Amino acid sequence: MRINRPAYLNTLIRWKDKEELIKVITGVRRCGKSTLFLLFQEYLKTQGVEDNQILSVNFEMADYASLLDYQALHAYILEHCVADKMNYVFLDEVQLVPQFQKAVNSLRLRKNIDLYITGSNAYMFSQKLTTLLAGRFIEVKMLPLSFKEYMSAFADLKEDSYDRKFEEYVTYGSFPQVLDLYRNGEFDRQAWHNYLESVYNTIIVKDIMARQGIKDLSKLERVIRFLFGNIGSESSLSNISNVLNADANSHIHVQTIEAYIEGLLDGYAFYKVLPNYLKGKRRLRSNAKYYAADTGLRYFLLGGNAGQDAGHVLENIVFLELKRRGYEVETGRSPEGEIDFVATMPGGKIEYYQVAQSVLDENTFKREIKPLQAIKDNYPKFILTRDYNTGNDNGIEIVNVLKWLMQG
Repeated sequence: MRINRPAYLNTLIRWKDKEELIKVITGVRRCGKSTLFLLFQEYLKTQGVEDNQILSVNFEMADYASLLDYQALHAYILEHCVADKMNYVFLDEVQLVPQFQKAVNSLRLRKNIDLYITGSNAYMFSQKLTTLLAGRFIEVKMLPLSFKEYMSAFADLKEDSYDRKFEEYVTYGSFPQVLDLYRNGEFDRQAWHNYLESVYNTIIVKDIMARQGIKDLSKLERVIRFLFGNIGSESSLSNISNVLNADANSHIHVQTIEAYIEGLLDGYAFYKVLPNYLKGKRRLRSNAKYYAADTGLRYFLLGGNAGQDAGHVLENIVFLELKRRGYEVETGRSPEGEIDFVATMPGGKIEYYQVAQSVLDENTFKREIKPLQAIKDNYPKFILTRDYNTGNDNGIEIVNVLKWLMQG
């Protein structure tokens, strides 16, 4: 099933024919980067672009093994370009080509080539592309399906079905291919398990272990299980080390844990969120929270234990949505308490968010709203909850989180 990704597609349309800029789509494997290319190519054809003006190479396919040399790739593209027209070139998982940046930089200089590339490794782009192409590329940071995109596959469902579908979305995950596992309205859990296993092994084995030369999978998996089991909980490297080594037969050094986490961040499997000290002297930010790119992987890996801590899982979903909407996200710290997210848009506009399963209990409501009340600026403040009793409390909006997600 092909789901439309309008936000990402519109970004590519906006930068179409700016041939001096490379369009770079990054994100975790299987999040839909290749499908986005197909959607954009279909759009191009509606604008009169002919098939011979579109050249697409996926480096994970054996068909293109001969192009894993950057000079061979460069020659192949020039050979297949139409001389007197704009050519749209798509290179999928280009990080598999050693020194790929030399080829794409040269192609960028051609006035009849509009270049689009994808990659699943942040280290590759930060170190290689930025060095050679600083200011010459546009990065589109792609995530798996939003709840609104996911729900577009069930267009006939009414609003009273949102809660049930949200539980499925959180449990089975947001990778687009998961939607293909519905059979006559029923979800094939065995097929889901097999699919998530392949996703997990691809991200962990092909990307992280291979790039970092990791030999001991069991140690890496201990770190991964910790991060999935503690999403939304503040941790330091020393704290993670203490927990992992408390009951283990083999010790994992702090430096090793740090390297493993960096690999997971580079592969877009997790995102790191640092604290923003809203009042008082800004302290060294040694602690951080980690959120997963997909909660389905968490349920796949942790099994029955994954259903615990629904509040932090909901936080994870809200964090990803804020990232989709273009915010830079931090956590808030002040003497009055913690604020889940301080979200800043380019230009400096700030929004504050608390996330809670329910605030119907009076003590819970007071705990969640107190840190927001203590902030004296006039930026918007929200409490996002699964409750349907919503409203406004002295300028602080209490909003049903599913309706907020469906706004997109």
